[in-house]
Amino acid sequence: MRKKHGLAAIFAIPLLVALVSIAGLVVALTGDGLRDAASWFALAIPVFAVGWAMTFRRT
Repeated sequence: MRKKHGLAAIFAIPLLVALVSIAGLVVALTGDGLRDAASWFALAIPVFAVGWAMTFRRT
């Protein structure tokens, strides 16, 4: 029998990725220099998350 997960457990990681993406977009629009590097880092996280999910997904 499968364990039931609540909404918080299901949507915690997607919500975190969404918030990091939004923060990365805002930082990219508001500054140069170090902020550009921070935005690149923040916007790379969803790309790596998709790559990780495609590598380790269940069949």
